[in-house]
Amino acid sequence: MRWPTLSGAAPRIIAHRGASGVRPEHTLDAYSLAALQGADVLEPDLVASRDGVLYARHDLGLGRSTDVAAREPFAGRCRDVAGERNWWIGDFSAAEVDELRSVQPVPARGRQYDGRFIVPRFSQVLDLALDIGAARGATLIVDAEIKHPDYFAALHIDLVAALRRDLEPRALTGPQAPVWLESFDHAFLRSAHDACGNACFALIEALPDGAAARAELLRGLAAWTRGVAVAKYLLWRGLGHASGLVESVHALGLEIHAWTFRDDRSPAPFATAREELFGAFSLGVDALFCDFPDTAIAARREFAAAQGLSAPR
Repeated sequence: MRWPTLSGAAPRIIAHRGASGVRPEHTLDAYSLAALQGADVLEPDLVASRDGVLYARHDLGLGRSTDVAAREPFAGRCRDVAGERNWWIGDFSAAEVDELRSVQPVPARGRQYDGRFIVPRFSQVLDLALDIGAARGATLIVDAEIKHPDYFAALHIDLVAALRRDLEPRALTGPQAPVWLESFDHAFLRSAHDACGNACFALIEALPDGAAARAELLRGLAAWTRGVAVAKYLLWRGLGHASGLVESVHALGLEIHAWTFRDDRSPAPFATAREELFGAFSLGVDALFCDFPDTAIAARREFAAAQGLSAPR
């Protein structure tokens, strides 16, 4: 029997920032653990140093997810931008970012790994994924979200050129490459697609009001993206009531991915994280962003067994 996904195959599990529920996010250890757990895709967010080197980091400010605040040589780099005091990555060279170590940015999660792992360059994430894929005999996809392109453009940092510098030497450009690109800035994403040719997914947090406006947005994206990646609350109108978005996206030949599924956050309107995952599987979501990949992989296996569907081992 076919899954209700666009391809009929089992939905992919995307390790959101790696196995970020149990390791500091965006570390090589978090990515390696996610792959060991069986994740199909690794998801790094990308920002750039002032000299244009791409790093796997979610925030422009380094204070939340690194030990920069404890490093005396960088004390004077903390400055106020738009009312927020932080250490901004655009003020740091690649050599300086390489000195930092990652910490757990979520207060409720364990801090026992703080200071043990580097802040990885995108090139290191790509090499890790290639090595793991070769070792296990199955491609490990990297789904890279490019963050804050306007900020870097104002600093005269060309993120598209930076992407090409990391992708091209590894033969990771083009529509069949195991590297996907995503962004909330759809105009920027289109420019990255035109330059690199990689499959793109348009991130969407909110949809326009009105069916006609939504249809126009999706039709425009269908001309050049492989799909959309939406906030999971857009999938439902309440418990047991699908919004119809999955069907609309699939009707245009696009995949739909959804974010973010977490064991340690409320799954409302579902009672448990497992039920929430089952709900997404039932709708036909093509890929799920998960902080705890092992939970999602176990749920996918259970759902497949209950429905008589095939599931990756």
